[in-house]
Amino acid sequence: MAYQTINPYTNKTIHTYENATNADIEQALANAQARYKQWRNDPVSSRTAALQKLADLFRDQVDELATVLTTDMGKLFTEAKGEVLLCADIAEYYAKNAERLLAPRQIKSIAGEAQLENHPLGVLLAVEPWNFPYYQMMRIFAPNYAVGDPIVYKHAANTPGAALAFEKAVIEAGAPVDALANLFLSYDQVADVIADKRIVGVALTGSERGGRSVAEAAGKNLKKNTMELGGADAFVVASDADMTQVNAIAPRARLYNCGQVCTSSKRFIVTENHYDEFLTSLKQAFGNAKLGDPMDPQTTLAPMSSARAKEKLQQQVDAAIDAGATLYFRHDPVDSTGQFFLPTILTDITKDNPAYYQEFFGPVAMVYKVKDDQEAIELANDSELGLGGIVFAGNKERGAKIASQIETGMVFVNTFFSTLPELEFGGVKLSGYGREMGESGILSFANQELVVKRDAPNDNEFGGLVAPAKYL
Repeated sequence: MAYQTINPYTNKTIHTYENATNADIEQALANAQARYKQWRNDPVSSRTAALQKLADLFRDQVDELATVLTTDMGKLFTEAKGEVLLCADIAEYYAKNAERLLAPRQIKSIAGEAQLENHPLGVLLAVEPWNFPYYQMMRIFAPNYAVGDPIVYKHAANTPGAALAFEKAVIEAGAPVDALANLFLSYDQVADVIADKRIVGVALTGSERGGRSVAEAAGKNLKKNTMELGGADAFVVASDADMTQVNAIAPRARLYNCGQVCTSSKRFIVTENHYDEFLTSLKQAFGNAKLGDPMDPQTTLAPMSSARAKEKLQQQVDAAIDAGATLYFRHDPVDSTGQFFLPTILTDITKDNPAYYQEFFGPVAMVYKVKDDQEAIELANDSELGLGGIVFAGNKERGAKIASQIETGMVFVNTFFSTLPELEFGGVKLSGYGREMGESGILSFANQELVVKRDAPNDNEFGGLVAPAKYL
């Protein structure tokens, strides 16, 4: 696997990096294990100051850090700055809230004075994707740093600059050098690291294919793991939706980050009374997208992350059309050698079309017409994926009733999909399992150790077990 930064706008190779050696891996794991043992009984407060400094650093160096993202994977510079600032918010959230979230929880029990104590679990492996290179890392790093779990990580092969920039920022913020280690691993090396006895947990954000591979290795070695995989999120336009709101949000929900977002709205499910208006509005918005230099503030749609990503998406679109889908709209061509994919709208996608169950990772919208809200719910649920979703309805209460019937991990009603440090993130079905961020995310890789204490043993004791008389 070649780790390379190839600017997708200029197609120039910026830098190529060598894979980690076995000695590199051994050193990183040994250092991380030593750090875990040191942290095992240290208070959470001993680590939160570095998280606050990391938040401050991301804010102070926003332009520099954002430029790395734009160079690595073509993200709009304006969107890249938003990602950097979001990372700062995540680091600050755990700096301010980790002690509260990790405080022991008292349990009322006849066994004695019982409590759950949250301790570090051990060294983790993180496998992260290219579409949000800093954000995906911060989601796993900040809460687990607070817990006391050191991390070694494998980033995407096309974003090595961002991988190194994140590691540098963490060290610059005052974290111990063995708290986080970037490793340019091959696929075989990933499996070897998972098998290493010092690794106790694995967190992956990526494709279903990558998730299956890593989950198989983790399961084989009995390692706890979390998976955040793809999404084919539904954007439901209910019969009483405010179309002014819908038409303002729908294009953004699909084109943000060039549509390369697991939680992008990919399937627009529109009741028949709004269908024609929705298509007309979406076509106009897609047509107005300005493709160009991602560093130019006037550009509204960046190139895709790589030639390979662009080619895969084109193959999917071609296959969908060959199977009967209607090419309702395609953006005018642009005079550029960058990896631009022209915003596209597909309609008339039947259940026997391969596109029906696929995730289109780029600026392609699939629009479905349904009779009523119940049919919209049924179509939304007819998916192998379940990560996020959006519902627009006449009022938030009615929208929430529809949202609660959709089989997915997250739904936003009458608003744009948001990711914030206080909100749990994760999906169901083939979109993965486990949660990151929020109050539950910080416990994903914590050792929730039960401690029960008494002044003297229970009266009834047998076989090494203590049971109250009422159970004997």
